[in-house]
Amino acid sequence: MLSSVDSGTLLSSRMDAMAAISVKDGKATGMSVGIIGATPGEMNLFGPFRMDRIPHRALLLEIENATARISDYIRLRDTGEKKERAILVGLNADESSMSELTRLAETAGAEVVSCQVQNRPRDGGFYIGKGKAHDLSLLAAAADADLAIINDELSPIEERNLEEVLGIKIVDRTALILDIFAGRAKTKEGKLQVELAQLQYTLPRLMGEGTSLSRLGAGIGTRGPGESKIEQDRRRIRRRIYELKQEIARLASQRELRRQTREKNAVPRIALVGYTNAGKSSLLNALSGSSVYVENQLFATLDPVVRRISLPSGKPALLTDTVGFIEKLPHDLVDAFSSTLEEATTADLLLNIIDSTDPDADRHAATTKSVLADLRCGRPVVDVYNKCDADGSNVPAGALAVSAKTGEGLERLTAAAEKALRPPSIDVHLSLGYDKGAELAELRRVAIEMDVRYEETSMEVDASLKCSDAIRLSPFIKGNFRMHREE
Repeated sequence: MLSSVDSGTLLSSRMDAMAAISVKDGKATGMSVGIIGATPGEMNLFGPFRMDRIPHRALLLEIENATARISDYIRLRDTGEKKERAILVGLNADESSMSELTRLAETAGAEVVSCQVQNRPRDGGFYIGKGKAHDLSLLAAAADADLAIINDELSPIEERNLEEVLGIKIVDRTALILDIFAGRAKTKEGKLQVELAQLQYTLPRLMGEGTSLSRLGAGIGTRGPGESKIEQDRRRIRRRIYELKQEIARLASQRELRRQTREKNAVPRIALVGYTNAGKSSLLNALSGSSVYVENQLFATLDPVVRRISLPSGKPALLTDTVGFIEKLPHDLVDAFSSTLEEATTADLLLNIIDSTDPDADRHAATTKSVLADLRCGRPVVDVYNKCDADGSNVPAGALAVSAKTGEGLERLTAAAEKALRPPSIDVHLSLGYDKGAELAELRRVAIEMDVRYEETSMEVDASLKCSDAIRLSPFIKGNFRMHREE
């Protein structure tokens, strides 16, 4: 009988028909025939037939019809928008982790045809073990799979061994995320950062060395075996990595100058951080009235976007949307995007946006805080539970709940942000003559809060000032002052 593996081989090899012959005691006893069906992925089975009763004429007619069908199938397959068929492979992975891998694969444009999890210690040569790898090769043939996506970063040896056994392309989690980033990067800096991460990932995976490689420049007129092609590739990649780091550093210095200018203007900076697809861009649009690209996809935003918003006091703040985090975020990616991630590490306040409909919200919030800790980001953080209007929303008691979609809770959010931004201050009383208009204007600019009474000979001002501003304006301060810290 023909098996599902035979069926997959028939379809992937683009053959019209395949026959399986049964043998007993060295003699053929029967035959089964599979012929490609009317639709892609279908195989018609005939038999089993006794060897002396094979319907040759009828089978030949079916094969002629199959020839016409497979011609149409090949034309549609080769000219159409065919998605790569992917098998997902995890090691000791739970359902949530594999579900996230499925979303990553679909975001990259793959069609997931199977999801396999192996529970065992990691095998240093084949990741899931050689036996399981062999089983997957049969599954790949039966499912007509184009690639296997692995839920971890593989070593070069593991990747090579799996590719040899499975006979299809192997893509690990890191390569998958890098591929998504490559398709999402829009700005010059974003594209450079993705290229840097890809090259840093690729460099140690250039396999082979020594005399087994073909040599360039070897022979008469040269000394030594020459330079191998792979050594040339390594040298070119290292040179390109150096060039990319230099260019990214130059762009980062330009952004640092812009950041310093914003700091001189004393405008507080708020960064939206959080797990990918938690709704950060939607929240930025809702708070600022802008139209930043929003899509229900992982990593829809790569490049930082800055918008001006108004706080309840009427004072402005700069709100920055940043790249989303994810579990097992590739180290090469963190290194390459370090200058972009500085937008979070240098902000005055971080809003950790959490998807309240996500059953793994707590774990994903912890992932975000872990990445921020790795970046040595010691800024104050306010947790914000988004999508509170949606079915299945689960917001802890007393937590800050908002909906970027309906606008619910946005006023509470901006009030909480302004409260968190308020620095330790000093309540002071100042007496200014009417010739001190410049000083009054400066007070209006820097005061956290202030009230002015216009007396007959002076302007009496009660204000809350940052310590540095109070020291600068101390000649005009009357009486004692007291520290005020927001609880």
